[in-house]
Amino acid sequence: MLPFPSPAAALPRLRLPPLPLPLRHYPFPLPLLLLRGASSSTHHHPRLLPQAASLPPPPPDALLPSQATGLVAASQANFMRVIVDAVPPCHDLERHRGSDLLCVVRALLKKIRRRVLVGDLVLVGAVDWADRRGMIEDVFERRTEVADPPVANVDRLVVLFSLDQPKPEPATLTRFLVEAESTGIPFVLVFNKVELVDEQTIACWRDRLKSWGYDPLFLSVDQQSGFSALEEMLKGQTTVVVGPSGVGKSSLINALRCNQDISEEDPIHKLVEQNSKWFGEQRVGTVSKKSGKGKHTTRHVSLLPIAGGGFLADTPGFNQPSLMKVTKKSLAETFPEIRKMLKENEPSKCLFNDCVHLGEHGCVVKGDWERYPYYLQMLDEIKIREEIQLRTFGTKREGDVRYKTGVMGVKQAEPRLELKKHRRVSRKKINQSILDEIDDDLDDLDDDYLFDVKQRSRKR
Repeated sequence: MLPFPSPAAALPRLRLPPLPLPLRHYPFPLPLLLLRGASSSTHHHPRLLPQAASLPPPPPDALLPSQATGLVAASQANFMRVIVDAVPPCHDLERHRGSDLLCVVRALLKKIRRRVLVGDLVLVGAVDWADRRGMIEDVFERRTEVADPPVANVDRLVVLFSLDQPKPEPATLTRFLVEAESTGIPFVLVFNKVELVDEQTIACWRDRLKSWGYDPLFLSVDQQSGFSALEEMLKGQTTVVVGPSGVGKSSLINALRCNQDISEEDPIHKLVEQNSKWFGEQRVGTVSKKSGKGKHTTRHVSLLPIAGGGFLADTPGFNQPSLMKVTKKSLAETFPEIRKMLKENEPSKCLFNDCVHLGEHGCVVKGDWERYPYYLQMLDEIKIREEIQLRTFGTKREGDVRYKTGVMGVKQAEPRLELKKHRRVSRKKINQSILDEIDDDLDDLDDDYLFDVKQRSRKR
């Protein structure tokens, strides 16, 4: 009688491919490369680690036939449109470059609370090239990130306001400028609807904003005038247009895209033809006659391709930026007036390093400028928010990812799951809780029985 083989001997041995380069030359952690190499021989999808979020996209040679890398160009509900950027080096897959895939997000990314934003470079797995569908398995490093609206890898911001219908409010305009300054991304301030006001109003706003430290552009989407300077800035860049509702963001994007001739040989032409709902002309709304403010027409963030490379992002309008990334220490840096005063007083500085410029003893920032009341108002708002956050979360927050030392001392990242939310309660705990409830009920019955016995004895 032949002996049964052990379970370890029954499993086929997995041969890892040889490493052609020394370890120090690899841009990825060693376990990630080994998993990819092993998966290519067994035709299984690799389990990508959260650590790859800080890494650049892999070369096309490291991709499986069912994988691709691309740019998230639109997001709606639970689906995302990804424009394919790189495919495996196969002859029949090259034709899919520049096309788009309808994707869902892998559940693991949701569990560890890693958001996939429009503008992210992502790895798409389980690709069905016939139906153009896939699943986003990982997110690669981001150069920049905008919180309101949530867009990644932005090269330039366009802060758009209108001179009339609706009229610009200095407080709202200041909040948008502070939010744009806090991102660290180059931005330009643009005013639309110049045809609705006279030259004196335009000159007044130009001088006023110059005292704030800005040099705005004035244009008219309705009359198709003043686009040349803005078009020059947008070439080959990913630009996000932000501003309140009703100022003409979608109209400006449609005008900028109509002014550019897209040849039929350009891959963008095929992309727009196939997906007019996603990448076609944007819906345009009207201004409310009752309130004089804009109506919410754009409800989703989407990157719209333009000729010559680059994208324009149309975003939903909102009237109050959150300023979540602005702290009470960094608020002063978002005001050009304060930066100018500090520069003019160099080498002398404020007496205290943590000065927030409230007229303290030894502060070099004076309060004789127009937007100083707005600065004080936002400073109070941020102080209240930080105090609430400190009481709610404390000073120490646990990360979403934990690291373990793996093969050859390389650190591997694993998601830190919330046990109560993502793990089922074991049967042992369920049975124990049932037994505890039964014991409590029996104790209550015993107490009632003893109470009845005592009452009867007293009556006797």
